[in-house]
Amino acid sequence: MNMEWRKWYMDLMLVPLGFLVMIGYHAWLWHQVRTQPLSTIIGTNAHARRFWVSAMIKDNEKKNILVVQTLRNTIMGSTLMATTSILLSTGLAAVISSTYSVKKPLNDTVYGAHGEFTVALKYVTLLTLFLFSFLCHSLSICFINQVGILINAPQDSNAVVSPEYLVELLDKGFVLNTVGNRLFYAGLPLLLWIFGPVLVFLFSLTLVPILYNLDFVFLKSDHSKPKPKPISISSTSRPNVAITSNAFA
Repeated sequence: MNMEWRKWYMDLMLVPLGFLVMIGYHAWLWHQVRTQPLSTIIGTNAHARRFWVSAMIKDNEKKNILVVQTLRNTIMGSTLMATTSILLSTGLAAVISSTYSVKKPLNDTVYGAHGEFTVALKYVTLLTLFLFSFLCHSLSICFINQVGILINAPQDSNAVVSPEYLVELLDKGFVLNTVGNRLFYAGLPLLLWIFGPVLVFLFSLTLVPILYNLDFVFLKSDHSKPKPKPISISSTSRPNVAITSNAFA
């Protein structure tokens, strides 16, 4: 029992601690999006999308091509992430079902547990995260495709397809896209778990400041800007200019 604990104690301490750092950051980010949305990139973009949908519906005859191109670029990004996730999942599934020596890392270079059960747990956890990332991106593509069709549909008198309904669909698509990206990012430290739990913890600590700078809006307040000095013009400094009626002749 003592030998098993010596093999597992670093994995049981560092890997959950790294995940707690990531989960704690995203819980705080979710709280900021709900309470102070304009201080985050997610909340600011969601606020701007509402005006974008209204503007596109109002002048749809002139901006329908712009709508299609904008949504197509978003779909291309989600498609890229979904393809990457499913390719990684396929590769991990092939590694799990094989008998290659890649599943058996060198004992001298890996800190922590490195038995067969541990290696299988690492690959299965990675496979689960990438599969859920693929699922979120696939659903995001479905919602954004629906918006691309409905936003160009003619408005009827019953107003079944209202701007609020389109905003809700678009928000669902972007939320699923964000969740899929974050699950993909969470899989990156687990890739390093193959080489030991220390790298998982260090990469998680490095990833949180990077995400913080990408998730929040940093704008300087107006008080920090230097105010221009008022220009006073006295009556003595004004030039005496005599204008006669011949000047306009």
